[in-house]
Amino acid sequence: MAEQTADIRPRVNGGKVDKKKLIWLVILAVAAIALPLYFQSVQNYFFVRIFALMGIYVVLALGLNITVGYAGLLDLGYIAFYAVGAYVGMLMGFLLPDAIAQMGYWVLLPLAAFGAAFAGVLIGFPVLRLRGDYLAIVTLGFGESVRITLNNNIFGLTRGPKGLPGPGDSVAAPAGQAEMVQALSIGDFRFSSDLWWYYVIALLCVLAIFVIRRLDDSRLGRAWVAMREDEIAAASVGVNIQTTKLWAFALGALWGGVGGITFAYWVGFISPESFNFMESILVVCMVVLGGMGSIRGAAFGAVIIVGLPEIIRWAAQSPFFSAFLTIEQANLASQYRFLLFAMALIIMMMFRPEGIFPSKRRAMELHADDTRALVEKNEKLWDGDKVAGPDKDGRA
Repeated sequence: MAEQTADIRPRVNGGKVDKKKLIWLVILAVAAIALPLYFQSVQNYFFVRIFALMGIYVVLALGLNITVGYAGLLDLGYIAFYAVGAYVGMLMGFLLPDAIAQMGYWVLLPLAAFGAAFAGVLIGFPVLRLRGDYLAIVTLGFGESVRITLNNNIFGLTRGPKGLPGPGDSVAAPAGQAEMVQALSIGDFRFSSDLWWYYVIALLCVLAIFVIRRLDDSRLGRAWVAMREDEIAAASVGVNIQTTKLWAFALGALWGGVGGITFAYWVGFISPESFNFMESILVVCMVVLGGMGSIRGAAFGAVIIVGLPEIIRWAAQSPFFSAFLTIEQANLASQYRFLLFAMALIIMMMFRPEGIFPSKRRAMELHADDTRALVEKNEKLWDGDKVAGPDKDGRA
């Protein structure tokens, strides 16, 4: 029976390389490197910036996927950690001694990341006993309280709705790009184009995927899944629920901080309105649409939700699509993107609740009836072979 039902369980390849996955990874890596170079060469800087923005939201979606997808903690205020990372990075750039501040982004990146992780622990402590809707409401309130606090110019540091300019050197960008781009330095080498920022963000995406993948395969990752399925059962087998929740909040928030400081230093300016509630909903949509508990799904959801409205707007300006798609219609589609995303989520919940690229475990959980039917079918086949016995030649 074990042999007959083995095909319905996730397979372990025994360390062998999956050639199909390897080919797709190579294609994806080549595209991620070559496409921005191509658009930069033809002076289409619009797409280079869109690719960079996609990368930032991929990092955010992967971070929220830890909290929502793995640990099952519905966080509707995740964008607060994004804001904490951005403001910690900006303010520390002004407050640190010049000798340290000159190193800019590279020194402040870990400070912003751990600052956001600390904020994750702070919100984690009060909500340790909350679940479901109650947890969602508290995290929603936390996210809004952070935005309002920043907007009120706390201690005279955040400048309220005026926002904060970047502490680094703003230099004139190449023609056709944004008016000013924050300079980024590695030793004596300084670069200031969107293309270079894109490659920095792409490396952060690779780092996030690698780290979160290792977490998923770790003891902590298995504890998250056990807690998500049944806290009482997880506690009965030795999982420390409080500590496990705090790790989920802290590590998820850490990647929010990474995305926040990267966005702040790339754009060179932040304001509280950049971190409103709708941004939190967008990141949640990315995780749900792509597939909760799936790294590939969260990344795909971020790419689709960030890129699709911009591609529609760009298509309206191209000669091919302008014949039947006007600029006004494209802008209308962008303005109503939240309605479109809501409709897409409703359809997904009805026909594919596990998301576009779900984890194997999640897909089997949500299609338990199909899995059970397959098990019963295999049991019948196995019983039939057993009853039939050997044939006339003595073979089973």
